[in-house]
Amino acid sequence: MKRLLAPLFLATLGLTAQAQAPKWPAITQQTKPWTRWWWEGSAVNKADLTTVLTEYQKANLGGLEITTIYGVKGAESQFIDFLSPKWMDMLSHTLTEAGRLGLGIDMAQASGWPFGGPWVAPADASKYVTYKTYEVKGGASLSEPVSFMQKPIATAIGHKVDIKQLADPVAKNKNMQTLALEQVRFEKPLPLQALMAYSDKGEKLDLTSKVGADGKLAWTAPAGASWTLYALFQGGHGKQVERAGPGGEGDVIDHFSKTATDHYLAYFDQAFKGHDVKPIRAFFNDSYEVDDAQGEANWTPELFAEFQKRRGYDLRQHLPALFNKASEDENQRVLTDYRQTISELLLENYTQTWGAWAKTHDALIRNQAHGSPANILDLYAATDIPETEGEDLTRIKFASSAAHVTGKPLTSAETATWENDHFLSKLSDVKKAIDRMLLGGVNHVFYHGTAYSPPSAKWPGWLFYAAVEFNPQNPFWTDFGKLNQYTARAQSFLQAGQPSNDVLLYLPISDAYTRPGKVLLQHFDGIEHGFKGLPIEATSELLLSKGYGYDFISDKQVQAVKNTGNTLTTSGGAVYQTLLVPDAHLMPLPTLESLLKLAQNGATILLQNQLPADVPGLGNLENRRSNFRKLLAQLKFKAAAQAGVQQASLGKGRVLLGNDVPQLLAQAGVRRETLADQGLQFTRRSHAQGHYYFLANWTEKPFTGWITLQTPAKAAAFYNPMTEQTGMARIRATANGLPEIYVQLNPGETCILDTNEGERTGPAYPYLTVAAAPQPLTGPWDLNFISGGPELPARLQTKELTSWTTLAGDAGRKFSGTATYSTTFPLPQGSADGFLLDLGRVAQSARVQVNGQPATTLLGPVYQVYVPKYQLKASNTLTVTVSNLMANRIEDLDRNHVDWKIFYNTNMPAKLKENRGADGLFTTENWKPLESGLLGPVTLTPASTGAPAQ
Repeated sequence: MKRLLAPLFLATLGLTAQAQAPKWPAITQQTKPWTRWWWEGSAVNKADLTTVLTEYQKANLGGLEITTIYGVKGAESQFIDFLSPKWMDMLSHTLTEAGRLGLGIDMAQASGWPFGGPWVAPADASKYVTYKTYEVKGGASLSEPVSFMQKPIATAIGHKVDIKQLADPVAKNKNMQTLALEQVRFEKPLPLQALMAYSDKGEKLDLTSKVGADGKLAWTAPAGASWTLYALFQGGHGKQVERAGPGGEGDVIDHFSKTATDHYLAYFDQAFKGHDVKPIRAFFNDSYEVDDAQGEANWTPELFAEFQKRRGYDLRQHLPALFNKASEDENQRVLTDYRQTISELLLENYTQTWGAWAKTHDALIRNQAHGSPANILDLYAATDIPETEGEDLTRIKFASSAAHVTGKPLTSAETATWENDHFLSKLSDVKKAIDRMLLGGVNHVFYHGTAYSPPSAKWPGWLFYAAVEFNPQNPFWTDFGKLNQYTARAQSFLQAGQPSNDVLLYLPISDAYTRPGKVLLQHFDGIEHGFKGLPIEATSELLLSKGYGYDFISDKQVQAVKNTGNTLTTSGGAVYQTLLVPDAHLMPLPTLESLLKLAQNGATILLQNQLPADVPGLGNLENRRSNFRKLLAQLKFKAAAQAGVQQASLGKGRVLLGNDVPQLLAQAGVRRETLADQGLQFTRRSHAQGHYYFLANWTEKPFTGWITLQTPAKAAAFYNPMTEQTGMARIRATANGLPEIYVQLNPGETCILDTNEGERTGPAYPYLTVAAAPQPLTGPWDLNFISGGPELPARLQTKELTSWTTLAGDAGRKFSGTATYSTTFPLPQGSADGFLLDLGRVAQSARVQVNGQPATTLLGPVYQVYVPKYQLKASNTLTVTVSNLMANRIEDLDRNHVDWKIFYNTNMPAKLKENRGADGLFTTENWKPLESGLLGPVTLTPASTGAPAQ
């Protein structure tokens, strides 16, 4: 990385022997970005593993997560069964070579996702519950048998499957890669779990023991009443491991059963015997996704017993309510208790059990909890490295919130998943996806991703269907290292210090649990799935837009919060100013007790719009309600100083009630970061001397001006993680003593401010000031294609900068790769310190050299670099090396009907409807060549560096 600080940049930084610029934190394996590494068919070999690992290390990646998936057609002889002795040999070689190269290794705990495989017995596979009702009059008997015949289901990826041709259990079937099964349920009678009778007089009888093996019920209904019988049956959900590789196909486990989890993990223990797996840093779960099939996995054999133990009553006494057939209030309360029980089982019997197992191998767990039918804040909290994905900041913040609240140093993110349709994602697009994650509190990026592809594979090599394709066969690989350097620089700050958010935002899970749906389970994934339409949706978005730093917090986590005075300290040591309850209707009694205890000890608790009205659930209801009301009765509200806010003093603290969230927060002394009003986005962390601010300009215009920070500072170092420029920022104090920092950011650009409450000196950050009008570079340009294919277009010279798909004829239209543009120019006019070189439009990334010296690598969307005047001569040479995308070469393959889609299972589906061919798969046949190369106009603008006027 040091070589990037060439003399050109040293001059830009203004370094002198007397004054040293602020230093970047050390770049480590952990601060670098990692990538998901798909072993397709596990068709790997030691020589090629070493080759590709070396390429990844040269590209500045920090580590890889091995995920074995479906295979490549034509490579069947190289397939290796997951966890077989040969597979373990390949893993051992990978761990050794990665260690030699300084790369970290994580490992997915399944071949595909979710957890499952051929060793999962039917007893340990995911389950569902179904029911039938029977009507029996008093004095009569049930004539029909109590039975349920499961309807057959057989679905597969990309083709229809005849269930009559499948063996039961599924793991017995051959050629599972070709079958690519999604879900299988065989037609069979289901075992009875319970038979309950409910009379119209309110009587309840358990008839389960009276049902014979033939289904005949030996019971006569008592006279004087009419009876409805509920029969519950347990079925196998039939969900298969998605995208599984050889030796990994089979049933998904019952995530609610500790026995199933233990049995599943024991298979890994057996496979690991005789191998040193301690270099594996973490085991990984790639999201829940058990229920993206017909029906849902909503049952486990021990559910009745677990429900009784946890909720304090027998669920069998309330089956009509479970299935939404009782009164509305009872329906909602029983449904809430059921969902709460499922949440706890998933936490304890799966997540915590898995985490404890990993510790026996000196490893961590990395877990994507989103999509689970549980309070995902608690699932993330039980995870060593919570991992998120997606494009919505509130969704991202669920994982980072749990990490902050419970003291986890890392939050990871599956980044750039389906960022665009195949072969269309630019490095600048990926950078924005990374920035989004960082703004959401992520500090450990995982690309999605990199498919192992042997160097001998014909271009485009081995690919993955939902990926940007971070592979050496992608033309942008030449500039990928620059993006990784950028990410490492940013994460070197964001992995340091402590989270610095002011507000804990209570997650009203009970209000979500109580809402009935078409099915029993409620899956939670950010706000969109589970909390859509609840007040927390608008409140969380308001806090983001107004510049308030916040973290979500669960009931379980609230009950672990402590305070001394008015600050709140979570179990992980993070400190907050207040806790906001966003218009919650239901709240568990222990949560209310904790909130009021915090207020008694000096905290300020904020209630938006209303006090919580009731407790959730049915068990011990009247006693809990009575205690709940007694607690609320302590709150005697009076008008506060802020209009529209009421205050109830409680011990050393207070509870504030109001409709206007900014008013409530102002009354609590919370200051928002007003830089949000100027179009900037931020995340903030604290350190011993001050704070780190990560700022991003996502507007379409450059930002130049003063921003006010809401944390104290007398000095601030300015770091640009893309250019690596550093220096002391211009700072001044406002009338009320807050610091103002001068910031200069192009569209899409980011920076880090390292503030210090004490004095700090050093060279000034090189802000740019334009001194005159731009001067065009008119060429001519020598265009030389240096790498790529399918063939290198002929060298040419052009006066006009336009796409090489036009300049280079047919060879240029189908070319994906890299080309150099060279021109000479005289020393520009002007007396400024230097010149701002602007390349104009570039498709897609560019490396710049001036007089043979490397200047920078530019990823976009702005392609500018400052050139000091002393680097220029009377006559100068500018060389711009441009790489485009894979798209044009793929388009040529499709036009010529060359079959590059050679994958089992999901064989490159299209993300966008317009890119689907007649076979339903991705095609570029209707595309036109994408613009490629240096498009200009290229200009030099006289500019000076230095601090702005005060």
